[in-house]
Amino acid sequence: MKLYDCTKAPNPRRVRIFLAEKGIDVEKVEIDIAGGENLGADFKAINPRGMLPTLVLDDGTCFDETVAICRYFEEIQPDPPLLGTDAKSKALIESRQRQMELDGLASVADVFRNSHPAFAKRGLQGVENVAAINSLVERGTGATQRFFDRLNAILSESQYVAGDGFSIADITAICVVDFAKWVKLGLGDEHADSRRWYQEVAARPSMTA
Repeated sequence: MKLYDCTKAPNPRRVRIFLAEKGIDVEKVEIDIAGGENLGADFKAINPRGMLPTLVLDDGTCFDETVAICRYFEEIQPDPPLLGTDAKSKALIESRQRQMELDGLASVADVFRNSHPAFAKRGLQGVENVAAINSLVERGTGATQRFFDRLNAILSESQYVAGDGFSIADITAICVVDFAKWVKLGLGDEHADSRRWYQEVAARPSMTA
């Protein structure tokens, strides 16, 4: 199988961390998003959506979407569990994971895609000739700050984002925090619980994947 990757982008990084936690090694093919390689004919022949990460199985099955790819690997190698072990933990992890994605990652992406010159005509992921919108930078900045406050509230009550165990929700959350640094946003002094969590999670060997 092959994982089509982009080492600089947050979503492919989420899959690399997930695989590192599992101890799974997969052949990776680097695709340059900033340079528009994901929108070129060669990659579109693999994934017409132009989205990364993309996983292609040995039988030719191809699918994208970060969590779908992670779920595939969770199913073929359940240990260590990163998507939950019972109905309650699976639901909590799924809920928190989606919060990290929709409230955090999407907000930072609004700031980044609508302010970076390389994406001036690629305001939507995987699509050409969609102009960036300056007003989304301000909106995304405010949403990111609210996300940091929400993350800290969660981590004031538990060791990890979805309870007492490390999960995919933590992987997404730390990728959001690191992605936000690209647009000069970050955890503040008031986010002490998030800073405690960040130090602990950032020290995991998988974070260098």
